[in-house]
Amino acid sequence: MLPIGLSFQQAPPISVPLRFFLTAPLFLLAAAIVLLAAGPELMESRHSPAALAATHLLTLGFTSMVMCGALLQLVPVLGGVPLLQPQRVAWLVHAPLSVGAASLAAAFLWNLVPLLPLAMATLAFAFGTFGIWLVRALWKTRDGGASIRGMRAALAALAVTVALGLAMGATLQGHGPTAIYARLAMLHPLWGLGGWTGLLIVGLAYQLIPMFQLTGPYPTAIASRLIPALLLLLLARTLSGWLPEAATSSLSRLTDWGLAAGYLGFAGVTWRLLARRRRKVPDNTLQFWRLGLVLLALSCGLAALLVLPGADTLSASWTLCLGVLVLPGFVLAVIQGMLYKIVPFLTWFHLQSTYPGQGIVPNVREIHARFHANAHLALFAVALAFLAASCWVPELSRVAGLLWGVYALWLEINLLQAVHIFRKVRRVAIIPMAH
Repeated sequence: MLPIGLSFQQAPPISVPLRFFLTAPLFLLAAAIVLLAAGPELMESRHSPAALAATHLLTLGFTSMVMCGALLQLVPVLGGVPLLQPQRVAWLVHAPLSVGAASLAAAFLWNLVPLLPLAMATLAFAFGTFGIWLVRALWKTRDGGASIRGMRAALAALAVTVALGLAMGATLQGHGPTAIYARLAMLHPLWGLGGWTGLLIVGLAYQLIPMFQLTGPYPTAIASRLIPALLLLLLARTLSGWLPEAATSSLSRLTDWGLAAGYLGFAGVTWRLLARRRRKVPDNTLQFWRLGLVLLALSCGLAALLVLPGADTLSASWTLCLGVLVLPGFVLAVIQGMLYKIVPFLTWFHLQSTYPGQGIVPNVREIHARFHANAHLALFAVALAFLAASCWVPELSRVAGLLWGVYALWLEINLLQAVHIFRKVRRVAIIPMAH
């Protein structure tokens, strides 16, 4: 049964989101290879060449790749606005995003400054094309509720993130004042993770948690006020850098605490909804969400601790650990929980729409069972534990890289199940027609 109130007739072909979903694990694999090759060197500093390469392989190649694919699928369904020329839009976003993420990582890893213009141009084109399409779609939708408003806020944060990244690239090439590079380097991940990624996860959760996990809706106060509050806090944190030094310290600390409190509140409310879900059947995608929420809560607590007066005496390992908890921790766990619901559902939906009434299409549960998600979740937890431990014991980083490599390959194989099922059902459907 399809969820009511959604325009599934406006959904683009499954090849539109699937090309993004199938490409993303390859970038995760590339990040794991960088970690495996660089080893302890990567863990020396979050600004080391290997760390910057691995981080952007995760943020651009994996996270943004999945997010773009998900939005190309979900916005027409949630907003009821068809995607014009979906295959062309997908190609114009997917190809330059892939080239841009790879070339930027290579520029960082091997200090290939001449690759920066290529990376900047392709990423600007990819996100520019994506942004233009998304602006048109989101502002022409009927009232899509909290999820649509969350997407609009995330799009604004993406624009700021891209602008900051391009400004940093310009300064690295000597086209801007190097004095502001440190400030840009602080704001860029703040808007990328706390804005674009964080706001989008919150906005999508408003729709996907009740829809796929059969929970009640998010409280109206949270659904209507949390994302605007987080966006205002991000703006205040950005503007605080231009205030007098005394005011900057106080305001930045308050906004950091506010952001931590906001995301912690989201984690708590989501956990409570999941605890009261109507379906009591065990669901391993639920465990990805629960683990992600625990990691988010730990991240919020650590982030609040690191901005306390005197916290600068703590070792840099704690700051590095915060990045591990947020990016390969919370973000990847939640994205995995989304993918393992979205891909089986889309596979079933598009096959059922193409071959209705033939009884040859496996149901969503049968498709999902091929993923062996419980074992995959266990591998995720072990790989993340080794990566977090390597913040203090860098020698463990190569073990973490090997585990993440296996994890990425497993994810790719699981997502390829959708292609395999499509081909198998198509063969079965064609053979009777030939007779």
